[in-house]
Amino acid sequence: MRADFDIENLDGEARTGTVKLATGSFKTPCFMPVGTRGSVRHLSSLDLSDLGAQVVLANTYHLMLRPGAEIVKNAGGIASFAKWKGLTLTDSGGYQIFSLDPKVDQEGATFRSVYDGSYHKLTPETSAEIQADLGADIQMVLDICPALPSPEETIRESVSMTAEWGKRGREKFINHPDASSRQSQFGIVQGGITPLLRAESTKMTLDTGFDGYAIGGLSVGEGRDEMLDSVSVVTDLLPKDQPRYFMGLGDPVGLISVVERGVDMFDCVLPTRLARHGTVLTTEGKINIRNARFAEDESSLDPGFPESPANHWSRSYLRHLMATDEPTGARILTLHNLAWLFNFVENMRKAINENKFQEFRKETLDIWG
Repeated sequence: MRADFDIENLDGEARTGTVKLATGSFKTPCFMPVGTRGSVRHLSSLDLSDLGAQVVLANTYHLMLRPGAEIVKNAGGIASFAKWKGLTLTDSGGYQIFSLDPKVDQEGATFRSVYDGSYHKLTPETSAEIQADLGADIQMVLDICPALPSPEETIRESVSMTAEWGKRGREKFINHPDASSRQSQFGIVQGGITPLLRAESTKMTLDTGFDGYAIGGLSVGEGRDEMLDSVSVVTDLLPKDQPRYFMGLGDPVGLISVVERGVDMFDCVLPTRLARHGTVLTTEGKINIRNARFAEDESSLDPGFPESPANHWSRSYLRHLMATDEPTGARILTLHNLAWLFNFVENMRKAINENKFQEFRKETLDIWG
């Protein structure tokens, strides 16, 4: 089902609005935490509800291997399986083509399981079928995500194959009654950092026609300016009444930069991964709580963000937990980082609605730039 986007306000190209799906709606800009195996590490679905998450991402590749798509389907889908009351998005497995170096041909990609070494074939058709079984509200079409930098011929080949796979995945989705009746399917634009290839990929993806559109293949090694130039090429061509999703971005400067160019949705493991290693997002900027200077610091974790679920404990205590590898420390910092980032995005949304986005951007760059 087409994902409609109702614009609430525009401040330049930055926009707020509501994405409407067959199964519900959510406000934008929207950051989606990554629950790779059906759970954000250290957190439960109840935690995510308390934090105010709207959409949670799950990983098709991992879930199809364990516990298996059939088990998730029989449980009523990934949200029911995890007892999550919000919306869900499943990736296609395309990122694993980038990160696990499978054997890729015109038909699809053959992976070796990270769990038991067994081989599995993922095609545009099986990706759509598996995601239908997983039952997410949004599923992504299978694509080819090359590393950057890569030779132009490699990028061009990824654009061509992504377009062909997109047609096949879309046809399978449309003819799958369980998918097309309740899910939305997003197409993915590739093209590296070459403007012409980005434009070509965008036009081919639009020709196939999807319920929403994602910008893939960026934030994988290129410079920030190159990334943003590529984003602008794509967003200038995408329809204004459908959602735009940047795949794999979660730092404050990155978020304001893509929102400034008309992006609505983003996901990333960054805030939760940083937390597990002791790095905290705060109103003062990024700090590492493992640093010796916090050993006797009895102040709260982030006095500038009084709503933080971590402010109940001192920096000294949290440093102690992380220094002794106590899992409670990673859990508390994960709660904080997600709460902080959700609050950051909400403040960005407020700034756009009040036509103060550029002021918010400057304040962010002054701290994080």
